[in-house]
Amino acid sequence: MSMEEESERFEVRKLEISDKTKGFIELLQQLTVCNSLSDDEFNSRFQDLSSYGDDHMICVIEDKNLKKIVGTGSVFLEKKFVRNCGKVGHIEDVVVDLSARGMKLGQKVIEFLTNHAKLNGCYKVILDCSVENKGFYEKCGFKHKEIQMAMYFDN
Repeated sequence: MSMEEESERFEVRKLEISDKTKGFIELLQQLTVCNSLSDDEFNSRFQDLSSYGDDHMICVIEDKNLKKIVGTGSVFLEKKFVRNCGKVGHIEDVVVDLSARGMKLGQKVIEFLTNHAKLNGCYKVILDCSVENKGFYEKCGFKHKEIQMAMYFDN
């Protein structure tokens, strides 16, 4: 597939409310625990997230031939007091459909999200990843820094 054919086939864009019918939730289920959502639950969360404007961006890649979402990721812009009231982008929930891996779609998601953070005044963008995914993020320009810790709640 030529680059031109690929750019016509795969559209990188912001999440739209109609993407629920294109397999968006099923794609997230390839990443982590994500229960099926009713249309009302999806629409309600979509509206919640939309209210943040540019401070919360969900990127998707649609395979236009299949009318299917094959890649996604999100970035949340945290407003801080440090660094002259700077902003930090937090990247989360990056996943590419099993059937579409190896086509550099993950890099396109990361590029979209990091560009969004940069254009909106972030001085850095950070993410957590598994040891297995470290090499992928290094190819995208990230460097290993510090250590990640988590505390989960039984809700």
